[in-house]
Amino acid sequence: MDTAGHRGIAMSGDMKIAVFFVGEVQDDGFNASALAGAERAAQDGLAAITLVSGVRYDQDEIRARLAEVVPEVDGLVFIGGQGNIATPEIAARHPDKRFAIVQGQKTGANLASYDVRQEDSAFLAGVLAAHLSRTGIVGHLSGHRVRPGLKGRAAFVAGVAHADPGVKVLTGFCGTQDDSAVTRRWAKAEIAGGADVLFTMLNAARRGAVEACRAGRVWQIGNALDWVAKDPEVFVASALARIDLGVERAIGDMVAGHCPEAIVEFGLNTGDAVSLRLGSAVPAAAATAVEAAASALRAGRISIPDTYDGPEFEPEAVRCDG
Repeated sequence: MDTAGHRGIAMSGDMKIAVFFVGEVQDDGFNASALAGAERAAQDGLAAITLVSGVRYDQDEIRARLAEVVPEVDGLVFIGGQGNIATPEIAARHPDKRFAIVQGQKTGANLASYDVRQEDSAFLAGVLAAHLSRTGIVGHLSGHRVRPGLKGRAAFVAGVAHADPGVKVLTGFCGTQDDSAVTRRWAKAEIAGGADVLFTMLNAARRGAVEACRAGRVWQIGNALDWVAKDPEVFVASALARIDLGVERAIGDMVAGHCPEAIVEFGLNTGDAVSLRLGSAVPAAAATAVEAAASALRAGRISIPDTYDGPEFEPEAVRCDG
């Protein structure tokens, strides 16, 4: 097998499991969180874990790499909604092996899906953004149009409307999770359009949006990891999503021979799997509004939509190839 982007992190455990990443693992986003879960599973001796990374977001390339990896392992955990197409295909061709998608929406006889509900914390991010905005315009920026990202966008817009229906949202998918030059131009365009708070669902490309926010002196709300701790001058909050918990559960179930028929969800009611981390600059009134919305979500008094059919923001100076 081609060993580029392929390395082991444990030699214990009887079962061989590959954890498959689109893009780089150290991406300051979902992949980095997922990596932490894979490393803990390896340290606990659950299985012999192999990492497969550096795969482009291209379905033909994903299929080719899966075809190389799967014959040499007993199971495979695909990280991200990018796996919703190719993983069910290869699972059907290998009924003797076990498969899982973290942030997935597909299940089968030998395929499980685990979903850390980023949309819960994205909704709260929308509530916060509406309360913080002085211009009455906020922004959302993501990369690939995969199901988790689309659900997160729909939730953010719904959170803004819940807090203040009069606040406008500039929302776009720029087609990349890793190219900071693209995200810098997009973020600058949204800021030029009046957005004074940006919610970003990006990986390594978040750096470009951070640079644009720093230069434009506007707040950013991050996602997945604790960006308030990383850069409190730019990040007023971060919509946390513990993808690592989904990965650990997926590996544990796989080793136990358990394949849940329904999608396993982790949300606001699942410990600290999902939350909105607030920075010290958040006013007390805004923090109170966020907590009220969180309580309503936990109690089932708010239903978060998972689709958005409103206008898309696409700056003329940037070609979106997504």
